[in-house]
Amino acid sequence: MFDFFELIKKSLPTLLEGTFVTIKLTILILALGLVLGLIIAFSQTYGNKPVRLLAGIYDRIFRSVPELVLLLLVFYGLPNIGFRLSPFYAAVLALGLRSAAYMAQIFRGSFMSVGSDQLTAAYSLGMGEYRAFIYVIFPQAIRAFIPPFANEYAIILKDTSLAYAIGVVELLRHGQYIIAVEYKPLPIFLVIAAIYFVLTFGVARLLKMLENKLKIPGIGV
Repeated sequence: MFDFFELIKKSLPTLLEGTFVTIKLTILILALGLVLGLIIAFSQTYGNKPVRLLAGIYDRIFRSVPELVLLLLVFYGLPNIGFRLSPFYAAVLALGLRSAAYMAQIFRGSFMSVGSDQLTAAYSLGMGEYRAFIYVIFPQAIRAFIPPFANEYAIILKDTSLAYAIGVVELLRHGQYIIAVEYKPLPIFLVIAAIYFVLTFGVARLLKMLENKLKIPGIGV
């Protein structure tokens, strides 16, 4: 038992270094997914027929290809057309493109949760489609967006562990380095699991608090 805690104490600084990389990966993937997802969702909801078709094709492709395959395609495929990315940024791009497809569906569902009477009221006040979206639809849709976004955050956080396949030295890879030296996998994997749990549960609780704060009694969510 003493050796168990000694190993954890000795390994924790290295695992926390990997945790920082995992957090940075998660933040950048989320940012890319949010921006692209919003554009795709807006295109699917309010775009003309060709735009909706292109957005739909993107959505189908990136929700159908496994994350690991996307990682390998981006990391090994882009150099063939003249773009070479580090393993870290290849992981951000691959997982961010995948996340955007799912974020788009979350945004679309949030937009559609706002009643059509809200849009009618905006038009009656002289707003055009874009102003109505910015000032009426989007602020209300955010409340419906938070719960599924919390789930997507947890998925992205756990998916960052796949980045080890292309050489990103994140939390899991740091753990494997320690195991290769110490030959004691159980304590290390227990600590890694605990770190993922804290990152997932902690942020989920913060998002739940934000959701409760944005609630308007009798309106929306």
